[in-house]
Amino acid sequence: MTKKAEKSAPAVETVISYKGFDKDWKCHGFQYKVGETFTHDGTVKACESGFHACEYPLDVFSYYSPAGSRFAAVEQSGELNRHSDDSKVASKSISIMAEISIPGLVKAAIEYTSRRCKPVDPESPASATGDQGAASATGDQGAASATGDQGAASATGVRGAASATGDQGAASATGDQGAASATGYRGAASATGDQGAASATGKASVAAATGWNGRAQGAAGCAIVLAYRDYDGKIIHIRASKVGENGVKPDVWYSLDENGEFVECAP
Repeated sequence: MTKKAEKSAPAVETVISYKGFDKDWKCHGFQYKVGETFTHDGTVKACESGFHACEYPLDVFSYYSPAGSRFAAVEQSGELNRHSDDSKVASKSISIMAEISIPGLVKAAIEYTSRRCKPVDPESPASATGDQGAASATGDQGAASATGDQGAASATGVRGAASATGDQGAASATGDQGAASATGYRGAASATGDQGAASATGKASVAAATGWNGRAQGAAGCAIVLAYRDYDGKIIHIRASKVGENGVKPDVWYSLDENGEFVECAP
């Protein structure tokens, strides 16, 4: 199989998808670059050949953990072949459009679900838009969104995503490899499962990742809470800090090392 960067050719079919990479923008040893288009010579078959990405944003966590990986929105075109078990798509051509953060993936997942689903009950538990509303997603790879002030969003399944965008909102992801995002004023994001990721970007918000190998980031004026656990899950260290103190920089992902120190890590 030969892969090379070149200008896009007219597409037979085009879809917007999401793709995971390691910290160096590699996937299975192949080097990608944001802003470039790549083509595949040969047949296209999901899980076997071609360029692969996922139409449902949270499916990328099945292949790359939210902690320690990079993600991008991509455009797939030409000959496409879809996987039967999830939203993975193999394509003849792929364009790496832009890097996307974990909060961005959460938002995209909610938008993806909203476009395809119409709740039977207007008070469906999957979404809460009013003040002090509560949203809950209990299945694996579920997405819960609370957009009103003092709203609460909870995702309890594996690779679930919870987003709270209102002031004093709370987002909680308790499943392994879960992602939680709080963007409102004085919001709280909590990821307690293994390899979870928590992001707090609203003013005076808190991001807490207390599971094994958890990671957290915060904007200026926010705070992060991290735990270090051994392989048996026992808490060895737990530490909190305001962003801007103890060497914690704004908008940088951190984990806790075996000495209980904050260390920068991949997004």
